[in-house]
Amino acid sequence: MDALKIRHANAMPAPTWGWLRMNDTQIEIPMSLAPGGSMEVDAEDRLFDHAMSFEGAVAELQARLDAARATANEGSAGDDRACVRAALAENAARNVAADGAAEMPGTAKTAETAESGSANAPAADLELPALSRYQKRAALEEAALDVATAFETGIGADARAYLNFLARETMVLAAAKDTQERSTIRVEAETGEAAAASIDVVAAPGSTFDLVIALDATAAMGAEDNATAALAGTTLRVFAGSHARVNVTVYALGTPAAMLLDDEGYVLDEGARVNVRHVVLGGELTVTGLAADVRGDAARLDIDTRYLASGSEQRDFNYVVRQRGRKTVSNMNANGVLTGTSKKVLRGTIDLVHGCKGSEGSEQETVLLASEGVDNKTVPTILCDEDDVAGNHGATIGHVRPEQLFYLESRGVSAKAAEALFIRAKLEDAALSAPDERIRASVLRLGEALIPGFTDDIDAPKEDAA
Repeated sequence: MDALKIRHANAMPAPTWGWLRMNDTQIEIPMSLAPGGSMEVDAEDRLFDHAMSFEGAVAELQARLDAARATANEGSAGDDRACVRAALAENAARNVAADGAAEMPGTAKTAETAESGSANAPAADLELPALSRYQKRAALEEAALDVATAFETGIGADARAYLNFLARETMVLAAAKDTQERSTIRVEAETGEAAAASIDVVAAPGSTFDLVIALDATAAMGAEDNATAALAGTTLRVFAGSHARVNVTVYALGTPAAMLLDDEGYVLDEGARVNVRHVVLGGELTVTGLAADVRGDAARLDIDTRYLASGSEQRDFNYVVRQRGRKTVSNMNANGVLTGTSKKVLRGTIDLVHGCKGSEGSEQETVLLASEGVDNKTVPTILCDEDDVAGNHGATIGHVRPEQLFYLESRGVSAKAAEALFIRAKLEDAALSAPDERIRASVLRLGEALIPGFTDDIDAPKEDAA
């Protein structure tokens, strides 16, 4: 089957786990899917009358950062660390070599010259360290202090380009200073359709913005193969202004023949607070990616992920939080259940960048492996280039032990029924905490497909109370 392949999706910043082939993934989108589906927006008209775009907000932040850096570096050489000098020197040498090769086409002065420099290249500094490709890129980013260039989304640029193509245009929702706003966006696709939304959210200083996104794709499995029959996705950029509050909730719900893509990127200004909640329950393949630039001092990002995978479903998560401001805080918490022969990879990276003194980062996952056929990969990583910081990570992976199953079976609960108990608990939690009735109805629909009678059971207490 022909497919559009998005390579190196959900990639971690550094190839830490590349040797185990867990550093990224590949997304294959069937070429048979046609742009379609629906996108519904529930928002006040004033949110569209925006005076500031995402790019404009980033440019304004950049101007303030440049002014602050100029003041701090006045009378000094600026960032004179050896790693920065090494990266700049290597770039300079390669530029000189490239210029020389351009002047004399057809000569052998190419890669060898780029490595060794030339007569006109800067003199070698024996104190400069050798840098890996990742270290060089990181050092150049820090030296440039360019917010727009450093901005990224979790799944990656190729996935964002594809989702932007499907969406056709980007919708901008902007909250004015010191206001409270909310919006709900639903993206739905059916058999043979691929639907997406491209969203920018700009929260002005002191504002509060609550955003709910519902991804839903419904399709039956094909008669000939198990190809994905529907796709729903969203690509989201969020700018949280000074002391703004942004709360984002994403529900990913789909039938076993659906693909769901959730691509997100955040920029946090000084004192901003961002809370992200991901509830991933359905879909044959779900890919969730989030990248955050915690740029402002005293900014905070909290991520809470709840997921369920049953049957042969796959879940792929990637979280990258770069803490650049001083006294910033980030927390990643994930809790999930895997049953059947499902697979899950969760990559979590906290990057404590040079200059983020007093910052703290923490990541924790709890996953229950409810059957022997599941495949779980938890990939926590902390990168650190600063002292006076705290980074913590951990994972609790629990199995249902044979003696526990024996105990349940001795009480009349079969292994299949026990597995259904774990699925039911995750679905009930999602239904009870659903932001609105339509999302709750979708959760109940999924629960009914997995556990016959689920809807009657969860609604029974309300009827009794009445």
